[in-house]
Amino acid sequence: MAQRKVERLPKGFGGVVFMKGNRSKPYIVRIKIGTTINEEKGTAYPKYKIIGYAKTRKDGIMMLQNYHDNPYNFENHYTFADIYRKAFDQFIADKSKSSIQAYKSAFKVCEELHNIEFKEIRTIQLQRVIDNSGKNYPTLKKIKVLFNVMYKYAMMYELCPKDNSKYVDILKFKKQNPNARDRNPFSKKNIDLFWSMKEDKWYQIPLILIYTGLRIGELLELEKENINLEEQYFDVVKSKTESGIRRVPIADCILPFFKSWYEYSQAKTLICMPNMKPFKYRNYYDSYWTPLMESYGLASFTPHCTRHTCISLLAEARVDQTSIKLIVGHRGAMSLTEKVYTHLDINTLVEAVNKMYVPANIK
Repeated sequence: MAQRKVERLPKGFGGVVFMKGNRSKPYIVRIKIGTTINEEKGTAYPKYKIIGYAKTRKDGIMMLQNYHDNPYNFENHYTFADIYRKAFDQFIADKSKSSIQAYKSAFKVCEELHNIEFKEIRTIQLQRVIDNSGKNYPTLKKIKVLFNVMYKYAMMYELCPKDNSKYVDILKFKKQNPNARDRNPFSKKNIDLFWSMKEDKWYQIPLILIYTGLRIGELLELEKENINLEEQYFDVVKSKTESGIRRVPIADCILPFFKSWYEYSQAKTLICMPNMKPFKYRNYYDSYWTPLMESYGLASFTPHCTRHTCISLLAEARVDQTSIKLIVGHRGAMSLTEKVYTHLDINTLVEAVNKMYVPANIK
């Protein structure tokens, strides 16, 4: 019986080739993208890009047609992080420093999406970032704006089929404050507990946060090269806000902790994991902060509570508001007069943090 003649496809369209064997999809769908030359043998072979596999030749031809109609579906493997960088260069890079920092902070919150192909991200994944972020409404708005900008770029260059950002709901959080529990300062009884465990390096971290007013991200990213132990200060060079870039004093009571961690850590950062690698926030929070707090019935407290504790202790010690704002990085909340006439040296700020409450047996 004569074999049915296979119709040739147009030149440059691609090919659908039958493969022998017991296969559920025996047709390989491919296009020629060049030629491979074997100089030693003096031979040349076509170089193919595989589009996929098909059950029938007809299905394979349809795949080729779809490829030529929508090549981005096949060639586009840009991740969420890739699109962020491209959108940043086109739409964000020329904005103010504070706006740029807001976009960068919003991007950090989306860490679970960073390595996912952008075209594969669904609305439910974007919404999950919002729902699980624990951020307040103004911050959620910034994340939503970031989504909008990224999808604007992706749609402009046909890198995704639709704009999923417009379906993300943040209005349900408008009257809520997921960070409400972050406003609770630790009591002196709690602080005394931490001090009673001060020989344990993991209990030293809450104390460092309390007596410096650092955000947890600022501490985890603090590099040893930016610390001056002799003059008792360090420079925050990475922060979620422009005013967060600052010089922070080290109180006498926690100076030994800084020296201990400085000697212990073999990473660039002051604080590191037991394997000497820098911490990611999620790893520290889940593996160290949460178990430590839960073991003493303090599960409702987050690392951000330490900033409010610092501010409370400084205020209680009658430290002036200008110094407090400088220490914790609230320069944006300063009056114009404070910004213009504030020239406090680090010694003055060290004196300020040395006024904070410390248990009598520690002094």
